[in-house]
Amino acid sequence: MRAIVQDGYGTADVLRLAEIDRPAVRENDVLVRVHAASVNIGDWHLMAGLPYLVRVTGLRGPGNPVRGMDLAGRVEQVGAGVTRFQPGDEVFGVGDGTLAEFVIAHADKLEPKPSRLSFEQATAVPTSAVTALQAVASLRTAGLGERVLVIGASGAVGGYAVQLAVAFGAQVTGVASTAKLDYVRSLGAAVTVDYTRGDITRSGERYDLVVDTAGLRPVSALRKLLAPRGTLVIVGGEGGGRVTGGFGRALWAAAVSPFVSQKLSGLVSIVRPGDLATLAELLQSGAITPVIDQVYPLADAATAMRRLTDGSARGKLVVTM
Repeated sequence: MRAIVQDGYGTADVLRLAEIDRPAVRENDVLVRVHAASVNIGDWHLMAGLPYLVRVTGLRGPGNPVRGMDLAGRVEQVGAGVTRFQPGDEVFGVGDGTLAEFVIAHADKLEPKPSRLSFEQATAVPTSAVTALQAVASLRTAGLGERVLVIGASGAVGGYAVQLAVAFGAQVTGVASTAKLDYVRSLGAAVTVDYTRGDITRSGERYDLVVDTAGLRPVSALRKLLAPRGTLVIVGGEGGGRVTGGFGRALWAAAVSPFVSQKLSGLVSIVRPGDLATLAELLQSGAITPVIDQVYPLADAATAMRRLTDGSARGKLVVTM
C-alpha cells in the first residue's frame, strides 16, 4: 500500500511517499481503508521530534514511521473480537499512521461516520474536536450564559472550542489575528479580539473559562483573565523550549492550582469512549460543522504539513488517498 513515511526527525522534507506492507489485523483491531486523513500539530511534533519529550517513542525517529492520526474511511476487515463494526461500514476516528491507504484502529477509537458529512469533512473532526470538547467539558452541564475566552480561536482546536462553547450556550470571545477575525466570527464568537493591537490580559475583562491554545502567555498573565472561581485550560504543548515545549506551562498550572481559588490545568487530549459519539451527534444535528481550508492528494502530504505551521490556514488541512 502507499503511505507517507519518515526515516528520521526533521522538517517536512523528511516525509516521502513509499510502498509498504498492509498492516496485520489482531483480535480487537479494525482495518480501515482510508478515504481521507487530516494533519494535526501533533503530527508535526512527531515529524520534527520536538520538543525532545516526544522522542520517547524513538531517539532517531518515531516508533511508527507512518504519520497521521485522524481518519475517515470504510471498514475493510475486523478482528475476531470486534462486534461493533463490519466490513463496508463508514467510520471516522483515530489510528496510528493514517496517511496511508490502510490503517489499523482500535474499535473504541472509531465511530460511525455521520451521514451528513463527507469523508473529507469527517476526517477534519477527531483529534482537534475531541481536544476542544475536553477543553470545554465544564460547559456541557452548566454552559448557559458562561463567559468563555478562546485564545487561538482561528486554529483547529480553537475553532472547534468556539463552536462547542456556543453550542453549549456560552458567550464566546475569540482571540485571533487581524486577518482571521471574520473567520472567528463566522464560527459563532460574539466578540473578537485582535491580539496584534493590544494585550488581552490587560483588558480588565474576566471570564469563567479561558482556553489557551496559543502557548505564548505565562500562567500568571492568564490568571488575570479569570473570574475568582474561573477555569484555565492550557491545551497541548505549544511554545516553550526544545526539551519540554509548552508542557512546562501546563505542569506549572497544575502545581499552582491547589493553592488558588481558580482551577488551572493543562490538557493533552486522548480520545476516550464516548467523545466521538458526542461529536457525531452534534455534527449530525448541525450544531457544529467541520471547516476545511484545503484538500491535498496523498503525494502532497508534505505540502500540507508545511502549510500547517505557516499560520495561513483557516480550518483543517485534509489529505485524500
